[in-house]
Amino acid sequence: MAVVVGIPACAISSNGQVHHSAPARYGAALLEVAGCVPVLIPPIGEAALDLLPRLDGVLLDGSPSNVEPWRYGAAEDLTPEAHDPARDATTLTLAREALAVGLPLFAICRGVQELNVALGGTLSQRVHALPGRLAHIGREDDREARYAARHPVRLSGQLAEIIGESEILVNSVHEQAIDRPAPDLAIEAIAPDGTIEGVRVASASGFAIGVQWHPEWRAGENVASRRLFAAFAAACRQRSR
Repeated sequence: MAVVVGIPACAISSNGQVHHSAPARYGAALLEVAGCVPVLIPPIGEAALDLLPRLDGVLLDGSPSNVEPWRYGAAEDLTPEAHDPARDATTLTLAREALAVGLPLFAICRGVQELNVALGGTLSQRVHALPGRLAHIGREDDREARYAARHPVRLSGQLAEIIGESEILVNSVHEQAIDRPAPDLAIEAIAPDGTIEGVRVASASGFAIGVQWHPEWRAGENVASRRLFAAFAAACRQRSR
């Protein structure tokens, strides 16, 4: 039986209509590298929780949108044009419930930010604008240049065990990042400027990891990415059995 992984979709307005979509590269990485079948979870709020019993894992994917600041107690909104309330209403609840029922969870870019907020942490809204921080936001028009390796990260804990290295080079395409980590998150990857790049849910009995970079980008060509997706897939298969 196929191992099925849910990917939350974004609510995107175009030509006067709302579309539910996610970048195809996340599903491609699951299918081609991890051997899992991806299915989109529509941004329909708590109604999406009814899908969890039919899934073997959840992948919180990246998105150009940002988590609304009020959801983590921030009074100032620095990116009011870049929100997706329907996705927030779905993913924050979905992440908590997936962890509660023991589903393997892999969070990428916006996904790791959602995971942190869902568990009680806060975000930096423009991390690249903070003093001493690297230019984490990729603005190149050429996609290959935008997703090219940009800086190293130091690994520890389960992330280091899975990848088999203590330091790797990663891409960097994000405006926001973890500010105060949630109490249940163990920090397992850090950029040279101190930006939190990888976390693990400490209380989770199985795979529950988030990374700020994009391992789904050309995942089959990168050893660290293949190992991450393989570990996630193994946890999903175990859950399926």
